[in-house]
Amino acid sequence: MTTANDCLFCKIVRGEIPAVRVYEDESTLAFMDVFPASEGHTLVIAKNHAPTLLEIAEADLLAATVTTQRLARAVQQALAADGLRISQFNGAAAGQSVPHYHVHIVPIREGQRAGSHGREKADSAALETVAARIRHALT
Repeated sequence: MTTANDCLFCKIVRGEIPAVRVYEDESTLAFMDVFPASEGHTLVIAKNHAPTLLEIAEADLLAATVTTQRLARAVQQALAADGLRISQFNGAAAGQSVPHYHVHIVPIREGQRAGSHGREKADSAALETVAARIRHALT
């Protein structure tokens, strides 16, 4: 079982591992997925460690949901996406690769087929460029 001490996303929250941050408040953090399913693939997490939807505290879930809605609007605006895939996985069998509650925001263009995760690691400079566009759309 993963604890907050060895959780990849908790390490990002604490600044121990770099991430291209898009938004942060007291309860949540949004950052670019390093293996994006499409350009602009953003993750929203609750800062408090909870492995899945089944374990997350209600206040943290509410905060993450509000942040997800806010970021989804910004992602759609910044990237002129035709649609958005908002997804959340619970447990390895369901496709969850990091055992910390998180939501994927994946912008989709008409006719595009995007999986839940990309196959290649994205260039950090390219992620920062897209993140800047999303941050601008948040203002």
